[in-house]
Amino acid sequence: MKYDYLIIGSGLYGSVFAHEAKSVGKNVLVIDKRLHIGGNVYTEKIEGINVHKYGAHIFHTNNKTVWEYVNRFAEFNCFTNSPVANYKGELYSMPFNMYTFNKMWGVVTPEEAAAKIEEQRKEITGKPENLEEQAISLVGRDIYEKLVKGYTEKQWGRDCKELPAFIIKRLPVRLTFDNNYFNALYQGIPIGGYTKLIENLLDGIEVQLNVDYLKNKSEFDKLAEKIVYTGPIDAYFDYKLGALEYRSVRFETEILDKPNFQGNAAINYTDRETPWTRIIEHKWFEFGKDENGNDLPKTVISREYSSEWKPGDEPYYPVNDEKNSTLYEEYKKLAEQEKNVIFGGRLGEYKYYDMDQVIAAALTKFNEIFK
Repeated sequence: MKYDYLIIGSGLYGSVFAHEAKSVGKNVLVIDKRLHIGGNVYTEKIEGINVHKYGAHIFHTNNKTVWEYVNRFAEFNCFTNSPVANYKGELYSMPFNMYTFNKMWGVVTPEEAAAKIEEQRKEITGKPENLEEQAISLVGRDIYEKLVKGYTEKQWGRDCKELPAFIIKRLPVRLTFDNNYFNALYQGIPIGGYTKLIENLLDGIEVQLNVDYLKNKSEFDKLAEKIVYTGPIDAYFDYKLGALEYRSVRFETEILDKPNFQGNAAINYTDRETPWTRIIEHKWFEFGKDENGNDLPKTVISREYSSEWKPGDEPYYPVNDEKNSTLYEEYKKLAEQEKNVIFGGRLGEYKYYDMDQVIAAALTKFNEIFK
């Protein structure tokens, strides 16, 4: 045995665990089948802009411990996520707040907005049976039709009447003029990009890229006492109980010879006819400036297309419906029998995690073992 820990995947979970294991003197090897570190938080510099290669990653948390932890490895700016919704050329503020209600109905006071929502919610009388009824019961028909329906159907590839109500247990409704989407105590983007943060986490740790663990599993398993696996849990067991479902995302990224394409980091396209779900303009994550504070003459945009996952695609979002959750529980029983393997992260635990939750989970697992 050459290593104490073999870590499969250099995303947040794997990198945090690797850093902590090294800090207590453990010998660690990190491998990743991609050609770069960082998993889905990887950023690549194009035209002086840190481009989020796998979609927008905006760090937000109310967990002070996690916030202090990430700030050890990167300095964060004060970016606040304030997306805009584009419905057939009409622009609305997100999340739903007084700016949204004023544009939608012409209401001016919180009382007027609340009354309008209340009046429209009455359309649903019994217990909501699907996502459409759930959304209308929360925000009314107008907001549902323009700002929820098309976007959600593109995101999930299914009609809202076919989606379970629990997917949107709540929709944020603010009777204030507040466009801060996450409303988190701590929020920002690492200055210089997420790749820099991951590099700092993995400083001094051996990393091998373009290496597929599952293709040579028995050989890799001989290298270490313990394994931390952050890939898809069903792939680890060669899909022997069946494949878990995921949603995937495809990106079309282009460099534009202009300083400003849409004036915001994220614009959601909420009508059904527009094929993409949103357009990201990466430079606005860092206020359109380079690291020396200079304005950038060009811009980089990414159109996002949501799709059903198939082998060969990157799995992004677990489909946490009843069928898939039941199958995951069966895989989890198999995982518990693998005494020397830790399954972690969004894919290893088949769980929708925000970035701060992934980091917290990795630190918790490390502390269970070493503290």
